[in-house]
Amino acid sequence: MDIYKPLIALLAIVNPIGVIPFFIHFTQGFSREQRQRTIRVAAFSAFVVIAVSALAGLKIIEFFGISLASFQVGGGLLLLTSALQMLNAQPAESRKDDLTEGSDKADAGASIAIVPLTIPLLTGPATISTMVIYADKTRHWWQLAVLVGYGVVIGIAVWVAFSLSGRIGKVLGKTGINVMTRLMGLILAALAIEVMSDGLVKLFPVLAGAVR
Repeated sequence: MDIYKPLIALLAIVNPIGVIPFFIHFTQGFSREQRQRTIRVAAFSAFVVIAVSALAGLKIIEFFGISLASFQVGGGLLLLTSALQMLNAQPAESRKDDLTEGSDKADAGASIAIVPLTIPLLTGPATISTMVIYADKTRHWWQLAVLVGYGVVIGIAVWVAFSLSGRIGKVLGKTGINVMTRLMGLILAALAIEVMSDGLVKLFPVLAGAVR
């Protein structure tokens, strides 16, 4: 397993900078203490989703009787869909109905740190798929520990991005954030094709000879 690919994929999918406009929107009217608490909960929740996916994701798909090769192809398609959304400057995991639900929960006084900020804006099906696929490629316990460690890195990245949301928003502006999202989407698209091709070769070994 290329030890750096999972981190690159996670940074591209999670893309905390691209979620900053939503963070600013959903925390309008919050006090400084409320905003800081939202940041902490969102960062920790992102770590939990990634860590659980790495440690238990394989067991979950085995429970449902899904082959990893099929999961790779499906996950790759999901990554590619996320990448295409990002190339259109949309968050990788966003859905309009989820955002509406998040707004309603915020209006009702419930925390929006988990829904919609962490799920689905920061982490979601594409993130979980990525962690399960890379967890299967680990051969030593320390490699699995590295994946969990990447969850810590992502949590810190979310905390830093949201903490600096005001400054980042002013410096980059809407155009700058859109450009960043598109660049991350391009990287993610390349990774998605690689994941899909690996799964297809496992499902149809004859493709390996065709590729050569």
